[in-house]
Amino acid sequence: MDDCLFCKIIRGEIPSAKVFENDDVFAFKDINPQAPVHVLIVPKKHVANALEGADAGIMDGLMRAAAQIAREQGLAENGFRLITNCGRDGAQSVNHLHFHLLGGKQLPERMA
Repeated sequence: MDDCLFCKIIRGEIPSAKVFENDDVFAFKDINPQAPVHVLIVPKKHVANALEGADAGIMDGLMRAAAQIAREQGLAENGFRLITNCGRDGAQSVNHLHFHLLGGKQLPERMA
């Protein structure tokens, strides 16, 4: 989509701190990190959210990328959190499916 923030980042129209890229997935550091490691993992194909058009291939690619990034960021030993927000009440701020990979410290058990 032409006006989607994440699509613009994927196309290189907006700079980002890229940490991973393959044919289907792009990942970059969050500009407002909530943990020492906070990476956003997005499909290159525009999908609004987890309810709209995220087929098994897209989800598989995102999960494989998340595992690789977690290992590369040194999170495999102590763990990490992987979250997707969906819709307004789910606090989705950009309408492009994305996962937040958070780690690098002990995260609080309570998320709200």
